[in-house]
Amino acid sequence: MKALSYQIPQSSLKQTVILENDEFENTFIKGPLKGHPKTLIIIPAYNEEKNIGAVLETIHKKVPGIPILVINDGSSDNTESVARSHGANVISLPYNSGYGVALQTGFIYAARKNFAIAIQMDSDGQHDPKNVKDLIEEVQKNEVDVVIGSRFLESGSYKSSFARRAGIFIFGKIASIFCGQKVTDPTSGFQALKGRAIHFAASDHYPPDYPDADFIILMHRYGLKVKEIPVTMHASPDKESMHHGHKTIYYIFKMFLSIFVTVLRNVSKR
Repeated sequence: MKALSYQIPQSSLKQTVILENDEFENTFIKGPLKGHPKTLIIIPAYNEEKNIGAVLETIHKKVPGIPILVINDGSSDNTESVARSHGANVISLPYNSGYGVALQTGFIYAARKNFAIAIQMDSDGQHDPKNVKDLIEEVQKNEVDVVIGSRFLESGSYKSSFARRAGIFIFGKIASIFCGQKVTDPTSGFQALKGRAIHFAASDHYPPDYPDADFIILMHRYGLKVKEIPVTMHASPDKESMHHGHKTIYYIFKMFLSIFVTVLRNVSKR
């Protein structure tokens, strides 16, 4: 088997020293999930000083004992200091490098520090930490490598714009076709990866822009097993996400292009 390679994204060279200065290298879960594998919560954040504190406090309250790594993606506000003051370890990128780069930085960290499970969450409060335990328990099962939290598997109160719902539906259908299984929420952003899936996300196969439907297809082509479970999500409180408003058209164009490139890539099953 060819070994996967991964390196610090070129736009994030400042991380090299920080990744070697680990503040919780041997930290295991100490709360109600005691006994579970070594787990890391990864949260990319850009100008989230208004939200990140409450998000971290909620995580500490609902799943205490799990170390949290915030990737401060070149924020111009106090995101870094607020995150540190609420008990998170922080890697600060020298400038805004984008969602995909920030996320992969967290996966590189998790791979280098031998975390068994990595939980990906958003920094704006959309993802409910009460579901972290569900993701961890599901991803530990032998038949899956990645568990995605879907807001559409059960009826809920989540609301979004028509354009966003249409985009989710279209890319869900495309991912379903290429993966040979139903994908309901390709833009969830709330997921758990374990073992080889973490190392795959830390490799040069990872999409640099918006790792959503394209990455789900890529993982399937690599031979990783992906499963969805129902989770609770809330509307973003203060600002537009990369899937809202005029950004939706740009996102749809970029995702179609990325899926096209993904299908052409030479990634064989392992």
